[in-house]
Amino acid sequence: MSETRWEHFYHQADIGIRGLGRSVEEAFEQAGLALTAVIADPTRVAEAGKVEITCDCPDRELLFVDWLNALIYEMATRKMLFSRFEVDIKDAHLSARAYGEPLNIQKHQPVVEVKAATYTSLKVSRNETGLWLAQCVVDV
Repeated sequence: MSETRWEHFYHQADIGIRGLGRSVEEAFEQAGLALTAVIADPTRVAEAGKVEITCDCPDRELLFVDWLNALIYEMATRKMLFSRFEVDIKDAHLSARAYGEPLNIQKHQPVVEVKAATYTSLKVSRNETGLWLAQCVVDV
């Protein structure tokens, strides 16, 4: 099993997303893929364009929620989906690039709209194997 990956986890009313990586940045990137995968298959999303995203928060957990909500905002306002992310975190500042393309209903076949990242099950930390884990529940 790859060290860097994304997962969904069960939540009664909404959907949990989780990113795992060798660094906190990789965990955030993988969580971005998990977010896209709630909506559509990320492998069907081309890297046709790039969007720059920045966030500032006093701790990593708040920064993670801010990151996901910034992605949700960009998806909604630009009517785009993303399939690859490059995240850099320095202290309380995140700068990232999200690569994707405009939403195409026939190609992407979206199943839900994500409204927001929540503080439910929020966690950004190293797991027992030493990998970084970033997770929370998103409201659909």
